[in-house]
Amino acid sequence: MFGVDTSELVLVAVLALIFIGPKDLPNALRTVGRWVGQIRGMARHFQSGIDAMIREAELEEMEQKWREENERIMREYPALLEAQKAEAEEPAIDQPTLPLDPPQDKRELP
Repeated sequence: MFGVDTSELVLVAVLALIFIGPKDLPNALRTVGRWVGQIRGMARHFQSGIDAMIREAELEEMEQKWREENERIMREYPALLEAQKAEAEEPAIDQPTLPLDPPQDKRELP
């Protein structure tokens, strides 16, 4: 990933063992691991924020295209708009309701 070769890792490990010492090396590696974890968490949070912004921009673009297409259709077919207005102004007609459970046949089987 960063172009670190095995020999370079061995050199860093030997230098860390010499300068930090075998007694404090586990604590130092644990601290470095926490820092790396925090940096990765921040990078993930930043990336998710960027992804959310991109999704919002795409949604706004799609809504704008939908509005434009809807306006074009309404300009080309004004009768549809008038029919929708007339339908909205008409009072609702009560529909007869059907029973929830149909009556059961009471015949017995032989």
